[in-house]
Amino acid sequence: KENPYEDIELERSCLGSKCLSTKPGFFRQNSERRSFKLLELRKTGRDTGISSPSRISPPSTPSSPDDTPCLSGDPYNRRRRKIPKMVLKINGIFEARRGKKRMKRVSQSTESSSGRGEASKCDTHSQRLVSVQSMLRQTGRYRTLEKDLMELQERKLFEYFIVVALHKTKAGVPYLPEVTQQFPLKLERSFKFMREAEDQLKVIPQFCFPDAKDWAPVDNFPSETFSFVLTGEDGSRRFGYCRRLLPSGKGRRLPDVYCIVSRLGCFDLFSKILDEVEKRRAISPALVQPFMRGIMEAPFPAPGRTITVKNFLPGSGTEVIELCRPSDSRLEHVDFECLFSSLSLRLLLRVFASLLLERRVIFTADKLSTLSQCCHAVVALLYPFTWQHTYIPVLPPSMLDIVCTPTPFIVGLLSSSLPRLKELPIEEVLVVDLCNSRFLRQLDDEDSILPHKLQAALEHVLDKRRDLIIFQDFSITVVSEAFVRFFVEMVGHYSLFMGGAEREDDSSFQRDPFRKAVTSKSLRRFLEVFMETQMFTGFIQERELRRQGLKGLFEVRAQEYLDSLPGSEQRGVNKFLKGLGNKMKFLSKK
Repeated sequence: KENPYEDIELERSCLGSKCLSTKPGFFRQNSERRSFKLLELRKTGRDTGISSPSRISPPSTPSSPDDTPCLSGDPYNRRRRKIPKMVLKINGIFEARRGKKRMKRVSQSTESSSGRGEASKCDTHSQRLVSVQSMLRQTGRYRTLEKDLMELQERKLFEYFIVVALHKTKAGVPYLPEVTQQFPLKLERSFKFMREAEDQLKVIPQFCFPDAKDWAPVDNFPSETFSFVLTGEDGSRRFGYCRRLLPSGKGRRLPDVYCIVSRLGCFDLFSKILDEVEKRRAISPALVQPFMRGIMEAPFPAPGRTITVKNFLPGSGTEVIELCRPSDSRLEHVDFECLFSSLSLRLLLRVFASLLLERRVIFTADKLSTLSQCCHAVVALLYPFTWQHTYIPVLPPSMLDIVCTPTPFIVGLLSSSLPRLKELPIEEVLVVDLCNSRFLRQLDDEDSILPHKLQAALEHVLDKRRDLIIFQDFSITVVSEAFVRFFVEMVGHYSLFMGGAEREDDSSFQRDPFRKAVTSKSLRRFLEVFMETQMFTGFIQERELRRQGLKGLFEVRAQEYLDSLPGSEQRGVNKFLKGLGNKMKFLSKK
C-alpha cells in the first residue's frame, strides 16, 4: 500500500541536518487567524507604531480555503498553493470553529474564574491535575521511546523468528501453544538480552494464540496478520508481527503462527517480509529459514531508507526484495474504518480524550483481528505523541491480572474474558465494548475533557470525512490530517518556546510561556493537565534530543501553521521571548 503522505514536500533547506529552526520565520497572511496573544502590545505600539488590539480590525475570512487570494510575491502564499486542498479544507473548518477572537491584552485576567459553573469546572480541573501528577509519580522516570530507536543503530532488523503451533497433551484438555521452530537457535548477545529473550519466549506463544482454548481442527482458514507489543520493565518495547495460516496438506488441521520479534515498530515492512515467508512456505518449509537469515544479515535501515535483500527461489531464480523503512511508521497500515465502524464518533472522541490524560482503557471484542486493528488505530490517533505506558492489543487470559495495575494501560481483551474481568478489583477504568459500540464502565467526565471548540471542529471534520476524500485511498489521510490539525492547534507553537541549540540543560522548554501564549481559556486549562503527562514529556524530550532532525507530517503542518501567522504576532511573540531571556540572564547573575 502506498504511503499517503508521499506528496508532502519539504523545503530544500529542510533536507539537510537543519530541518526545524528554533524560531521559524513568519510571513504575513491576512486571511488567516491564529490564537497567540500579542504580549506588551500597547507598549510596542508606542515604540514602533503598531496599533493596539482595540484598533486592529479582524481579517476577512474567505468563504473557502480556495477563495483565499494568493499573492505571488508572498513566500507563504507560494508555499500554500502546494498544500493539498483537503488539508486546506480541514484547516478552514478548524478556523471557522475557533472563532474570530485572535488576540488578547496581557493585562486581562486570563486565569480568573467566576460563578458556580466556573467553580465546578475548577474542581474537576483540579482533580484531573492531581490525578495526572500522582500517576506521573507512580510510573517513575520517563524513558523516551525515541532513545530506544536511537540505540537500535547497531542492531539487526529483527531479534528472532519463531513458529508456534497448537498441541494437546492429553484428551479433554484445551490445546496449548508451543514454539516448534526458532531462528537463530542461539541468542548470541549479552546476558541481559538472553535473559529477556528467554522470558519472552515463554509468553510469546500465548500472544500468538490468545484464543487457543477455542480452536479445533479445520479444513480451510484464510491467513490473517496481527501484531502484539511486549513492554519491558524499563519501558522499552518489542513488537511481534504474526501471520497465522494452515500448514499444507489435506483434511482437518490446526494453524501455525509465524512470528517476527523486533524492536522496530513498522507494520508494513514486516508484513511484506511475512508475505515472502508465506510464499516460500507454500513451496517448501525448508526455504523459510535461509530467507530469514538473509533478512537478519541485511543492514539496519535508517528512517526513510530502503535496503535490498537477494534470495534464491526455486522456479524463479534469484529474487531482489526491497524493504523500505518509512520516515515515521506511526501512521502507516492503520485501519481507521474498523475503528469508526466499531464505535460511534461521540464515543471515539471520549476514548481519545481519556487517552490524552493517560487513563486506563480496556477494549473488548469477539475477534482477534478487531482488537488488534482497533487498538493499533486508536494509538495512531495520538500522533505525534506516543503512548508510553503498557500497551497490549490482545491480552492472553492467563495475564488478566495486569488490568489490576494502578498505572495507565491500553489493553485488548477477547469478549470471552469479560466474566473474569468483572470479578477483578479494578480501579478507575474505561471499558469499551467494540462489538456493541458502548461503554461497560466509565468515569462520566469524558465529554468535558477536550477544549470545546477544538472538539467541535474535530468532530465536524470526522463527520464529514467522506465528503473531504478526493480519492478512495485518502480516507486514512483525512482522519490522520484531522487529528494532526487538532494537535497543531493545541501545541503547534511549541518550537517558539524551545531553548536555543547552545543550551545544554534539560529545562530549555519554557512551559509557562508556552501555555499562556494560547488565547483560549479552555485550551490553557487543558494544557495545564496535559503538560503533566508522560506523552507530552516525551514529545518535548524527543525534540530536545533531535533538535534539527525531525521532519514528519506533524512538523510539516506545524511549520505551515507558524508561517501563516501575521507579522504583528511574530513581533509580539519575539519581544516576549527576548524579554524573558533578559530576565533569565539577570536572575542567573544573582
